[in-house]
Amino acid sequence: MTDIHPYSRLTPDVVLNAIESLGMRCDGRLLALNSYENRVYQVGLEEASPVVAKFYRPARWSDAQILEEHAFARELTEAEVPVVPPLELAGRTLHAFEGFRFAAYERRGGRAPELDDPQVLEWLGRFIGRIHAVGRARAFVHRPRLDVESFGEEPREFLLSSGFIPPDLEPAWTQACALALEGVRAAFERAGDVAYLRTHGDCHASNVLWTPSTGNDAGGPHFVDLDDSRMAPAVQDFWMLVSGDRHSMAQQLGHLLRGYEDFSEFDDRELQLVEALRTLRLVHYCAWLARRWDDPAFPIAFPWFNTQRYWQDRVLELREQVAAMQEPPLAPASLHFDAPRH
Repeated sequence: MTDIHPYSRLTPDVVLNAIESLGMRCDGRLLALNSYENRVYQVGLEEASPVVAKFYRPARWSDAQILEEHAFARELTEAEVPVVPPLELAGRTLHAFEGFRFAAYERRGGRAPELDDPQVLEWLGRFIGRIHAVGRARAFVHRPRLDVESFGEEPREFLLSSGFIPPDLEPAWTQACALALEGVRAAFERAGDVAYLRTHGDCHASNVLWTPSTGNDAGGPHFVDLDDSRMAPAVQDFWMLVSGDRHSMAQQLGHLLRGYEDFSEFDDRELQLVEALRTLRLVHYCAWLARRWDDPAFPIAFPWFNTQRYWQDRVLELREQVAAMQEPPLAPASLHFDAPRH
C-alpha cells in the first residue's frame, strides 16, 4: 500500500525512537502539539524534563535553510533575547531519523499575550525591536524574501492551475486577485526602497507565549519557533498584532512602536505596506491550504476550505483589500503615559 502522505509514516514509535537515537531515554509519554505545517510533539523523558520535538515537513525547507533558522535563534539567545533555540545534541541541532529531519527544544510554556493591554503591546514592541536589532546584523543567505512574486504572483498562478477554485467563481476571483496585486505593487512603489532584515515572519498572537514574573524572572513574551523566519520589511512583524477599526489599530500600533523604538529605528514609509502585506498573506494562505490538502490533517482541521462559500468570501475579501490599499496609510497614534515604562 502506498503512503497517502509522508507524515503517515511518522508513527509514535518513530517519534520516540528518533528522540532515543540522540541518547535520551523516553518514558513513553507523547503529546501532539498544535501544529499543521510541521509535526510537533512533547516527549516525556526518564528522570528529566520533557522535550519538544519538531519534525520538519518533508521537502519544504532545505537543510541550509533550516540551519539558518537555528543559527538565528542562537544569535538571539546570545543577545539575551527570549527565544527557545534548538538543543545542540551530539554536536548538531538538526537531526535525521528514518527519512525525517527533526530538532529538539526545551519545553517552555506560556499563555497568549493580552493585546488589549497597552503595556503588553509596548513590551511586545520592545521584544520585536530587540529581535530586529539582531536581525539587521546580517542577511539570510538561503532563506527566502517576502515579496510580491513569492507571496502573490506564484501563489496566484498555483491556485489558477490547481482546480480548487470553482469554475463559476474563477473569473471573479482572477479579476479581484489581479486588482489586489496591482494595489500591492503600487504600495511597495509608494514605500520606496525599504530595508529588508531577518524577521520572525509570522508574528501573530498565537506565535507569542507570555510567562508571568516569578522570583528573579521578569517573565514576558517569547517565541518558541522561527520556522517562518525570512527576509522582510520590519513592519511584517507588526501588522498581525493590530486589529479592529482604523482608530483602534492606530492606537495599538502606537503602543507597539513606542516600545520598538527603544531598540530599533522604524522607517515610517513601511506603513504604506500594512494592507499590502495583509493582501499578500491572504493570497498565500489560500495557496498554502491548497498545497497541503493531501495531508490528512488539513481536511479535518479546515473543513470549510474548498467550498463554494469559501471562494465567494475570498472574492469579497480581495475586493475589500483593493479598497483598503487606496486609503491613506495607517498612522500610529501619538501616546502619552503617566505610568512608568518597563
